[in-house]
Amino acid sequence: MSYISIAIDGPSGAGKSTIAKAAAKRLGYIYLDTGALYRAVGLYMLRQGIDIADQLSVGNALGGIEIELKFKGGRQRVILCGSDVSEAIRDNKVSKAASDVSAYASVREFLFSLQRDFAENTNVVMDGRDIGTSILPQAQVKIFLTASDQARAKRRYKELVRKGQQVEYDDILEEMRQRDKNDMTRSASPLKQAEDAILIDTTENDLEQSIEVVMQLIKRKLNL
Repeated sequence: MSYISIAIDGPSGAGKSTIAKAAAKRLGYIYLDTGALYRAVGLYMLRQGIDIADQLSVGNALGGIEIELKFKGGRQRVILCGSDVSEAIRDNKVSKAASDVSAYASVREFLFSLQRDFAENTNVVMDGRDIGTSILPQAQVKIFLTASDQARAKRRYKELVRKGQQVEYDDILEEMRQRDKNDMTRSASPLKQAEDAILIDTTENDLEQSIEVVMQLIKRKLNL
């Protein structure tokens, strides 16, 4: 049986996860948040007191990580070494750690088969930084979501404030710009638009508008 894969890539804060999740629900597909996997690795390193900047130490520690994805009520839950860390991985410090470890080839190789195998067994909407270029290069639909860094920082700031975290907008903006730089310049699967991906800029859109644009594109590409 042939399954459908939809790859949605783009920088942090472009709305990938929220839009991909909504699209998967409307299509009846499984949504896989690959960023959560890197966050889980980052969280593990922080909890173990491992220096994120030490690539060798990070690589050596990967053998102790067990990551499992479960779906409850259609929602993805991330299980790290037996514990549900779905909420813990959304902390801003974990976001920074995830960005740092994602630059390491050893980490990307560690998570590669988990992501690829998942898509081989179900219809999936998968979002991340290198889905269309590295993980699912044969995806039937490829989308590259983007937005201005100011718009993305505002979204991230509001999200963290709603969760009760004490953050400053200027700090979020600076961290986002640094993360963009890290993602685009890393040697292992850098963030870039696949040649056959459709670019969608969400800067001026509200969430529903962005979801609708993406759904129209998917339906057109899949002849739904």
